[in-house]
Amino acid sequence: MAVLPEIEFERLKPQLEAVDMPLGHVLYESGRTLSHVYFPTTSIVSLLYVMENGASAEIAVVGNEGVVGIALFMGGESTPSRAVVQSAGQGFRLRGQAIKEVFSRSGPVMHLMLRYTQALITQMAQTAVCNRHHSLDQQLCRWLLLSLDRLQGNELVMTQELIANMLGVRREGVTEGALKLQAAGLIRYARGHITVLDRVGLEARTCECYAVVRKEYGRLLPDRIAT
Repeated sequence: MAVLPEIEFERLKPQLEAVDMPLGHVLYESGRTLSHVYFPTTSIVSLLYVMENGASAEIAVVGNEGVVGIALFMGGESTPSRAVVQSAGQGFRLRGQAIKEVFSRSGPVMHLMLRYTQALITQMAQTAVCNRHHSLDQQLCRWLLLSLDRLQGNELVMTQELIANMLGVRREGVTEGALKLQAAGLIRYARGHITVLDRVGLEARTCECYAVVRKEYGRLLPDRIAT
């Protein structure tokens, strides 16, 4: 919202609704028609693909750089993914009809939303590659770094179960990975609280996937992602 053309932002401002986004809250379910788009400000939302047997894996994260519910302005109305708050905070929501109207009316808004969608697709593609070819240790580092980019501080409040669902692994694997990072002095992990102590160390330990995603967001959304 911060980089929307001023005239369009002023038109939308009265329609924006401030909302709390508690940990684990589901913004929309797979296959359901979306009614709103969400703009996280201090929260992070995870987009998950859920299998028929209930197993799930994260395909992307959205924070203060983006919008949740791109299917509305892309014309799809629904999506096979589920949107779940992975880090509690606040945000705004906007009725689907309002975002459709501004998308069709304003060229600059349309181009901004399309650039964001391209960046999001890059993150999804890179997540799929990472989950297939890189170790859990590298995936966990990538996930932590992407989450940090969307927070103001250096602490995440997450349960083992939620992290496991994001990465599509067993809870024991998450515990083992987190303890390894803690032993290396990169994080402090206790009772669902993860504090990053050494970001540079995390970046050195992760795979190439994080840098690819960050670079693409920086290229397409230079006013939203520091490079």
